[in-house]
Amino acid sequence: MLDFIKNIIRKWYGTQNEAIHESAKGYAVNKQTVNLVKMFEGFEPVAYKDVVGVWTIGYGNTFYLDGKRVKEGDNISHAQGEQLLKNVLDHFAKLVTDEIRVQLTDCQFGALVSFTYNVGIGAFRRSTLLRKVNADPENPEIKAEFTKWVRAGGKTLTGLVRRRKAEADLYFSENC
Repeated sequence: MLDFIKNIIRKWYGTQNEAIHESAKGYAVNKQTVNLVKMFEGFEPVAYKDVVGVWTIGYGNTFYLDGKRVKEGDNISHAQGEQLLKNVLDHFAKLVTDEIRVQLTDCQFGALVSFTYNVGIGAFRRSTLLRKVNADPENPEIKAEFTKWVRAGGKTLTGLVRRRKAEADLYFSENC
């Protein structure tokens, strides 16, 4: 029983080099992935409308764990934002795992989780990026697939250009 509890603590809190989430296929959302999401999302304790007009809070969350949508006037503490991020990343990690048909590195998996966290699972499922990953996860054309996803509200956003480059760099990194 003690080993079970230690595994739960390790999976959720980890250390710099340990996984935060491990899926049934053995993939892990590591610290680099969490830090990438935090860097590009930023933390906002008060609900705000994002660039396309969707109410957002915390680290880019548009809904809470209970499924309720974020709405005007909502507030969360930093601790609540951290917990929400962990839980939502775990949720997206499971969704991404369900779509992957090949073996990936932790870096590749983490980049795909960050991407999906940002664009949503529906867009990921329909993407050429996913098709190319499942055909050959080492295909260098995958880098270009990330860069196609830089528009929001009909405009190319500098932040999305930078994020997709960071995700592509993580995907092809060997240092996770």
